[in-house]
Parts: sequence; C-alpha cells; structure tokens
Amino acid sequence: MARRLRRGGGDPRPDFVGHWPTFDVHGPGETAEQIRRSYEFFDDIKVTLDAGPVVGDGMVAARWTFHGAYRGGIPGATAPPGTRVAFAGQDLFRAADGRFTEYWVVSDGLGMMTALGAVGA
Repeated sequence: MARRLRRGGGDPRPDFVGHWPTFDVHGPGETAEQIRRSYEFFDDIKVTLDAGPVVGDGMVAARWTFHGAYRGGIPGATAPPGTRVAFAGQDLFRAADGRFTEYWVVSDGLGMMTALGAVGA
C-alpha cells in the first residue's frame, strides 16, 4: 500500500487519514502528495521491504529501508548533491471492509538528517 500511495495509487477510503510525526493529511490525494513531496529531495530511490507485511486484526505492518541519492534542497543540510542516504522506517495501516482507512509512518528522520549534515553526528 505505501508503495502504491507513494506512486499515487492504492485503494484508500475517501476519509483516509495519514499520520506523520508532526502532522496529519486527509484523503488519498493529500497522502500521495505528502509522499511525493518527501521524495522530491532524492534521486535513484529504492525502498526495500525488510519485514512483513504482517497482517492481522484489521492491521497491516511492514518495516522498510529507503535508499536514495540526495538532490539538495533540505534546509540546513550540508551534504553535497549525490550523497547516498539510507534510513529505516515502519508503516502501519488500519483497514476496514477491504480498504485502508489510516496510515502511520515512523521513520528514522534523525538518522537521515545526520547523514545529510543537518544535525551533529
């Protein structure tokens, strides 16, 4: 689902809510747009599935690793464009009636920002 949402697809309900650590987005369009915005700083993106998906009791969970080449543009980042970055995360989805209703993403933003030189190592 996350990969399909990242590409603008999937089958979320119209009242779908995506939860990021500091904000929420509403509906499948806002969710896909947020994922697109988070990818715009990177080229040569590959996301590997490390564990899962684990499915049970109306929930789906997976652990992944993001790999990409930094394009530049993140405020405070000192890494030059082309810097290779990898960081891990987990996605958790709630489903009802065969469609996704909620999405939580937890990723190692601090690790990513450290790799980009935006925070001290």
